[in-house]
Amino acid sequence: MAHEMTKKQAVVRMIGFGAASAAVFGGIFLFANPLTEIFSRGGMYAALPIATVFLVSYVHGGFASNLWTALGITAKQPAKTLRPTATKRPEVRATLNA
Repeated sequence: MAHEMTKKQAVVRMIGFGAASAAVFGGIFLFANPLTEIFSRGGMYAALPIATVFLVSYVHGGFASNLWTALGITAKQPAKTLRPTATKRPEVRATLNA
């Protein structure tokens, strides 16, 4: 984890992502018919629904992540166990006694 976020920062980012999420969902539902016409043109326009899904996923994921951080719910950190270091054995060499 590169940067620990404070609860205040998480709340501010949550509000921003929440507003963006509401705007994206509202825009999709408000302009459903024009978007359907554009998405169904074929060709390169077929990539637009996929790009829209990535946009919705990013914005909603940012909102949800910051919501959990603002509520203080975090993932459990794995326990650090110290493993004993192995002792290096002397290297055995085959010898010929003639």
